[in-house]
Amino acid sequence: MDLNALKMFVLAARSGSLSAAARQNNIPLPTLSRRIAELEHELNVVLLERTVKGCRATEAGKKLLNQTSSAIDILNDADHFLAIGDPHITGRLRLTIPQSLEPWWEIIRQFQRMYPSIAINVYTTERRVDLISEGIDVALRVGSVADDDIVARHLMDFRHILVASPKLFLNSSLPKEPTDLMKFPCAAWGSAIGSRPVWILGEHAYDVPTIFMVNDYLHLRAGVLAGDYITELPAFFAAEYIHNGELIEILPQTHLPYSSLHLVYKKHRYVSAAARAYIEFCTDNAFVLREKSRVPSDNENTHP
Repeated sequence: MDLNALKMFVLAARSGSLSAAARQNNIPLPTLSRRIAELEHELNVVLLERTVKGCRATEAGKKLLNQTSSAIDILNDADHFLAIGDPHITGRLRLTIPQSLEPWWEIIRQFQRMYPSIAINVYTTERRVDLISEGIDVALRVGSVADDDIVARHLMDFRHILVASPKLFLNSSLPKEPTDLMKFPCAAWGSAIGSRPVWILGEHAYDVPTIFMVNDYLHLRAGVLAGDYITELPAFFAAEYIHNGELIEILPQTHLPYSSLHLVYKKHRYVSAAARAYIEFCTDNAFVLREKSRVPSDNENTHP
C-alpha cells in the first residue's frame, strides 16, 4: 500500500474536502485526486464519496480511516520530530495573526531567518478564521479557546493597561479613581459598530465614555501619543513609551483583566514540518513578547 496516498486519503477524509487536503499537503488538487483514485483501485474499493460540498468517507473508507489514523499520526510525528531545527525544511506556511499585533512580526522575521526555505503567507485579521476551509496552518489568537476540534498551544498571559500622554494633564491632575475617567476624553478598542465598551477595573465594570472607538490598537496608540485621549492598550504596545516618558500608566494600582495568547491548529489533521517548526520556534521565543510587556506597576502587582 502506498503510504503517501494513504496519508492523502486520511487528510481528505478528516477535512471533508479534497482541495483543503491538497493545500495542507502542498500538492496540486489533480495530483491528490489521482493518488487517492490509485489507492482505491489498488484496494478495489471506493473510499471517498464526492459531494457538492466536498467529500465524505464511505463505509469502507471509515473502516480504513479508523484502522490507519493512529499509525499515520505516529509517522507524521516522527517526521516532525526529526525535522525540527533543520534549516533546510521547505514548504509553504499559511498563518493568521491579529492585524494590530505589531510585536509578533519580529518573531516571524526571526523564524524566516532560521528557516529561509519556508515560504510564508500571513493573513492579518481580527476575525476567527475557519482553519480548514481557508487553508490556514497555524493561527495566533488572543483570549480563550473553546473548541474541541482545535489544539491550543498557550504562549503567555498578558494584561492591558490604561495609558495617556503627559500632554493631556498640563492643566489637570491625574485620575485617582476610576470615576475620575469621566472628566477626560477616552478611546477604546471595539469590533462592532454601536457596541459600548466596558473597562473591568479591579472588581468593578465601568462604561467607557468614548469619544473614539476602533478595532486597531496601532491607531489607538498613535492617538494617545498625540495627547488626544486616555485609552487601554496591551502592555507590550505601551511599555516602551512608558519607560521613555511619552506615556503614563493611569490608575496603575487597578488592573484590567489578563488575556492569553495561543497558537492554534486543527486537531486530527496533518501538521507539516514547516508548521511544527513554527509552533516550536514561537513557543521558545514568546519570552520576547513577555519582556516587551514589562511596566513599572508590575513590581507592585503580580499575576494571580
